[in-house]
Amino acid sequence: MREPEFWRWRSGRDAAPLLVLALSPLAFAYQRAVAHRIKTTTPVRLAQPVICVGALTLGGAGKTPLTAALARLGQDMGREVHIVSRGFRGRERGPLRVDPTRHTARDVGDEPLLLAQTAPVWVAKDKIAGAKAAIAAGADLILLDDGHQNPSLAKALSIVAVDAGFGFGNGRVFPAGPLREPIRAGLARADAVALLNGDADPDDGEQLTRSGKPILRAAITPLAPPPTGPLLAFCGIARPEKFFDALRAAGAAIADFAIFPDHHYFTPSDLNRLARAGDRAKAQLITTEKDWVRIPAPARAAIQPFRIRMNLSAPDEWRALLARAIKA
Repeated sequence: MREPEFWRWRSGRDAAPLLVLALSPLAFAYQRAVAHRIKTTTPVRLAQPVICVGALTLGGAGKTPLTAALARLGQDMGREVHIVSRGFRGRERGPLRVDPTRHTARDVGDEPLLLAQTAPVWVAKDKIAGAKAAIAAGADLILLDDGHQNPSLAKALSIVAVDAGFGFGNGRVFPAGPLREPIRAGLARADAVALLNGDADPDDGEQLTRSGKPILRAAITPLAPPPTGPLLAFCGIARPEKFFDALRAAGAAIADFAIFPDHHYFTPSDLNRLARAGDRAKAQLITTEKDWVRIPAPARAAIQPFRIRMNLSAPDEWRALLARAIKA
């Protein structure tokens, strides 16, 4: 699904959309269920430190590229870093170590395949089992890609990723808004905030400042310029406009674009339609790396992936944050 427009509504700027009001009882029930699980679960403490890269919103915050950046930083600090992911929309329950030479996105999910380019990755629906498998394989630092609302593991450090361009949306809990839990509750359990890709909206920035948590920054940059000439850009991610904006900022000439549901698996029919549209526009097909791994391998040669990397601002601050967690 794509996030609905009313998730972007801001309190006080105009009247609340009717759907926000209508969905508020369901949002309250969802909020209570999350809070109950967190309150009644006793976290398991493992022999090695666990660092969680989570978010307060559903999808699109930038957790995965931030996890990769922190994995590189941990490796630079001499740690044997392994990543644990639930493998969203993958069929394997795990714990299973991802092998990009034989696993597909349908097996393990798209994000684990991307992360496996940086560090060993374990997919596991049970995060405790996944982390234990990683430690048994030699990991001395575990990174959780997502899991701020999962209380099963004790965390040495919990980082909440916030996309500056979206922030907390309308500030309401799902399904009335994009939040997994109320902002104050989520930030209270965090040790730090990663503000990604710019400056926060004034309302969101004020909430982050009031939380008293250290705010560190990072930003996505392309690894190479996009191809010259007309491009047909397509993607199936939570916030497609982020991809299109990044392409334009990098100097791309977007002749046309197509949007698919988040985590969409591309079919031959999809790819045929895209190829015909590209031919009509005389445009090269381009997509995100995350979408590219969900395209059947034989069809990838005709499609350009737009490769990006999360760069940590003030790396010494990030290094000190990780060092404190590792020593704790």
